[in-house]
Order: sequence, then C-alpha cells, then structure tokens
Amino acid sequence: MTTTERTEFLSGGLRPHTCSACGNRVLVKKNSWKHTSIQWTTAAAASCPVFAEQVGAGESTALLDTCEKLDVSIAESVRDGDFGVLDA
Repeated sequence: MTTTERTEFLSGGLRPHTCSACGNRVLVKKNSWKHTSIQWTTAAAASCPVFAEQVGAGESTALLDTCEKLDVSIAESVRDGDFGVLDA
C-alpha cells in the first residue's frame, strides 16, 4: 500500500460534524449503518464533557470510542441527510 492509498484509507470520506449536545467538532465517516469512524480534532478529555467527567472521576478514557451524546448527534445527522453511509 502506498502512502497515498494509506492516507485515503484512513482519512478519505471524513466530514466535519459538530456535536449537537456540546458543540465539539469531530470528523466522521459512516462506512456502513453499523460502522462509524470518528477522528477527534482536539483532545477528547479537554473538549467533550462526557470524557472530561470520566477523567475528573479518576477513570481512564482509553477504551471510550465516543460518548452517547455524540453517537445520537451523528445518527440525527445521518437521518437528516447531512451525510450518508458510504456503502449504502
């Protein structure tokens, strides 16, 4: 795999999304109805209240992919047609 192919695989199709709950901005790609790729553009613990709460409680965020509020926000955007599923 070339560098160009790798870059396209990792970041191709990512689109900006602003969480309707907190205003945090991430990059999102819907690969399928069940698979969503999220690229954080800032440190999640500093910009997402759900991650910040977990850190504040002394817990690790290493295994958190996202927060439920962001999941809902993305699902609403897909439903509203803001961006679609790539393999649909």
